[in-house]
Amino acid sequence: MTHAIILPVVLPAVLAPLLVLLRHRLPLQRALGLAGSVALAALSLALLAQSATPHLYRLGDWPAPFGIVLVLDRLSALMLVLTATLALIVHAYAVATGWDRRGPHFHALYLFQLMGLNGAFLTGDLFNLFVFFEVLLIASYGLMVHGAGRDRLRAGIQYVAFNLIASTLFLFALGLVYAVTGTLNMADIAVKVAALPPGDHALIRVAAVMLIGVFAIKAALVPLQFWLPGTYANAPGPVAALFAIMTKVGAYAILRTVTLILPAASPAIGPLLTDMLLPAATLTLLVGAIGTLGARTLPRLAALAAIASVGTLFIAIATNSPQATTAALYYLIHSTLATAAIFLIADQVTTRRNGTLTEGPRLPAPLAALYFATAIALAGLPPLSGFLGKLLILDALRGHPWLWALILCSSFLMILGLARAGSTLFWKSTEPVEAKPQTLALTAIATLLALLAALTVLAGPVTDWLALAAADLHDPAAYIAANGLPLP
Repeated sequence: MTHAIILPVVLPAVLAPLLVLLRHRLPLQRALGLAGSVALAALSLALLAQSATPHLYRLGDWPAPFGIVLVLDRLSALMLVLTATLALIVHAYAVATGWDRRGPHFHALYLFQLMGLNGAFLTGDLFNLFVFFEVLLIASYGLMVHGAGRDRLRAGIQYVAFNLIASTLFLFALGLVYAVTGTLNMADIAVKVAALPPGDHALIRVAAVMLIGVFAIKAALVPLQFWLPGTYANAPGPVAALFAIMTKVGAYAILRTVTLILPAASPAIGPLLTDMLLPAATLTLLVGAIGTLGARTLPRLAALAAIASVGTLFIAIATNSPQATTAALYYLIHSTLATAAIFLIADQVTTRRNGTLTEGPRLPAPLAALYFATAIALAGLPPLSGFLGKLLILDALRGHPWLWALILCSSFLMILGLARAGSTLFWKSTEPVEAKPQTLALTAIATLLALLAALTVLAGPVTDWLALAAADLHDPAAYIAANGLPLP
């Protein structure tokens, strides 16, 4: 178990350079790349089984807070499993559709991306969170422009510019946190912030606001969401589907911030951060839901639906209670899988048309059925997990009737937008089918929907486990103790 914690970072870090050397041998690249994704999925499940208590991995055997540490707990294990599951399905889709043929480094970049994601979820140090952010972002730049194209390059430049701003702000925030607390270890920051003298409260609040701003850019919260619609709508279909986990990195970082690093219980912080998040979350939900009504292409509609799901997720996170956090984690799993599914469907539609929501060649019936099921999941209609996720969030928001109205109205708007798109794409098309359905590709999409169905059927045991993860987040004593630090 001791060395297993670092394997989700080391395995792709070793395989990716090897795939660069094999860039002209596509069959071998595919075999090794898919084998790496399978191994990561198996490894993440093994770590999930061991995550009931936090486990620490010290690189170089230096103790916290002096050395670099990785920490496995229920939340990080959950994110590892979600990332590995999504990555394996999307990787198989990319091979089945031939997307990986359009550039020699697809598989290497894909594994570097997984290395950055896994490292971000496991690290117990803010500076190394920055490092892993940069690793996954550099890989995502390459994946974003995979296959080239003028629109894709333009969107890629915008994506790079926004994230460079975020990276710069992140460094400023880290410098301020270190100046105030003398540490960047997450658990040690929690201990030091609880004991800060009143004279340092203003400085740590500035650092807290900067950190939330950085993570809000990653999560695409309004008014910092401008990079997402163009980036996701123009990215290759499999890349956009993998990017469904990217906004969740921001959500994960904010969860760590408001419950561990800079909690509301601390007199230095108070409710400042959650008070900032709630207005941004409500605006994000409105922008995404209304945007689906005006989307002119299915990839853009999918991107705006992703923004709406981010808004719903952060409304629950901003409530900052164990019940709301449980609901947020359930909805996080659902929205990641559903968003990935709609992007893969959009890719299938775009390969047969230009992606615009207009009449055209008739699309295969299996694709129409998959779209219908995915639309139900995204809008939050029964019987799929989107309905249960929103129900859990509404139950946690009993004292906020205006948030109930907002979530229900936004769901109605998304139903209208998705129904309009579906009727145009699948009902108004009378011309013969131009191409046979890609069976393996559709199987990958169906697998995502099967996971959503499983999430619905197993909602009871899943939410029970997530409630334990939420309780750990709101009582981080075990996390701090695992680092060998005194409790505040």
